[in-house]
Amino acid sequence: MSESIKHNMVKKTVLNIGFDDTDSPKGMCTTFLAYKVVDLLKKQKTEFLDFPKLIRFNPNIPWKTRGNGAVSIKIKTSNPSKIKNQIKNLVSKYSDTKNGANPGLVFFESESIPSEFTKFSDLALWQLINRNNAKKFVKKNNLEYFYKGNGQGLVGAIGAIGYSFHDHTLELLSYRKKQKFGKERKISIDSVKKMQEKTYPDTFNSFDTKKGRVLITPHGPDPVFFGVRGENVDALVSATRILKSEEKLDGYMIFKSNQGTGDHLKNEFTYETMKPYASGKLTGIVSNSPKITKGGHVFFKILSNNNEFWCAVYKPTGMSIVASNLVKGDKISVGGGVRKASKNFPRIINLEFIDIISLEKQIKTSNPICKKCNKKMKSKGKEQGFQCVRCGKKSSKKITETITRKINKQLYLPKISAHRHLTRPQQRYGIINKSNNFKNSLSWFCVYQNK
Repeated sequence: MSESIKHNMVKKTVLNIGFDDTDSPKGMCTTFLAYKVVDLLKKQKTEFLDFPKLIRFNPNIPWKTRGNGAVSIKIKTSNPSKIKNQIKNLVSKYSDTKNGANPGLVFFESESIPSEFTKFSDLALWQLINRNNAKKFVKKNNLEYFYKGNGQGLVGAIGAIGYSFHDHTLELLSYRKKQKFGKERKISIDSVKKMQEKTYPDTFNSFDTKKGRVLITPHGPDPVFFGVRGENVDALVSATRILKSEEKLDGYMIFKSNQGTGDHLKNEFTYETMKPYASGKLTGIVSNSPKITKGGHVFFKILSNNNEFWCAVYKPTGMSIVASNLVKGDKISVGGGVRKASKNFPRIINLEFIDIISLEKQIKTSNPICKKCNKKMKSKGKEQGFQCVRCGKKSSKKITETITRKINKQLYLPKISAHRHLTRPQQRYGIINKSNNFKNSLSWFCVYQNK
C-alpha cells in the first residue's frame, strides 16, 4: 500500500484551537502568535477549514490590552496530540508573561460547536466575565486547556471558538521582522491615501482625510506593522501592493473578524443589565437639557421604560455638538459602554453613536411687530396686549415661530479617528457580509521570501 493511500486512510480529527491574552502593553500580540502557529502547521501540511478568526470582545474591559481580541483556528489533523503540544510550546514562547500577560489556550475536538460555547461568546461581547467562570466552563465541558498567570485568557479562548458570525469583515495583518519590534514604523502617507482611494469601499478606516492621519499602523511595540480592514481577500491583497515602506516585512495573515460590525452593541440595556463596563444600546426620550462641561463634554439623560439613564458624549468623538443641540422630548437611540459611578454622576453610558429618530418642535414666542413701523410692540401689562410706541397700533397676542433645529433625523457616528475596532463605519451600514471564499483563497497567508 502506498504512503499516500495510507495517509488518506488515517482518521482525521477536526480541532478547534482558541487562545487569548498573550500580549502586554510592552510587547507581543495574540495575532502574531496565530501567525506563528499557522506557519508551523502549514509546514506540516495541515488542512485549514476556515480563515483564522480574530474576535474582538467587549471593548470596555478595564484590564484589556489594545483591542481585546482573541483568536481561534479550525483545522483537520491526523495527529491532534502532537499539534496540541506544539501549540502549548508556542503559547509559552510568544506570551509576554513577564509584563503581565495571562495567556489562556483551549482545545475542542468537534466539527460543530455546541450552543454553550456560543452563549458564552455572546456574553463576552458585552459583559464583564469573571475568569473563574471560564475555569468552571472548561472543567464542566471536559476541555483540554492550558494557562499561565491568573488564567484571564481562557475567557477569550472559549469565546473565540464559540463565536458565531452573522456578519463579518476581514483584516490583513502584516508583521515585522524581530529586529524591528519596538522601532518607529515608517510608511508612506501618500501610499496609504492612494490605497484607500483605490480599494474603497472594499476597505475601511485606513486614512483620516480630515486630519491627514494614517489609521492602519499601531503605535505600540508589538510585531504588527499595519492592519488593513475590508470586505474581501482580493481588496486586502491589492492594498498590500499599493502600500509603500522602506522596511522589509516578514509576512502577513488574513483573519475573519467581527471588527466593524457593531457587534458589542446588540444588547438592549435595561436598568438591571446596565452594569459597570457593560456595552449595549438604548432607545428613549431626552429628559433634560444637555449640560456642557468646561472641556466641551456633554451630559444628558434619557427616559426609557420608566427609568432614567445618564449619557456622556466626549469632545474627542466629534459628536458633542450633536449632543449639545438635543432638547427635552427628542426621541433617540444610543449605544456605548457603561462607566462606573463617580462622585459627580451615577453609572453613565459613554456614547459611541447617536441615532435621532424624531425631533421635538422648538417654538419661540416674541412680541408682535408693528406692520406700519416695522418695530417690535411693547407689552401694556399682564393680559393687556401690546402696542406700538410710535404709532399706537395694538395687537392682542405674541407671535410664535418654529426654530430650525441644527441637527437632523439621522445617525451620527464619532469621527473616524475616534472609532473603536468594533465600531460599524458609515459605509458598512446596510451591509451584511456572509460570503466565505476561504476554499478558493490561496493568498490568506504569506511569509515573504526575503529572509
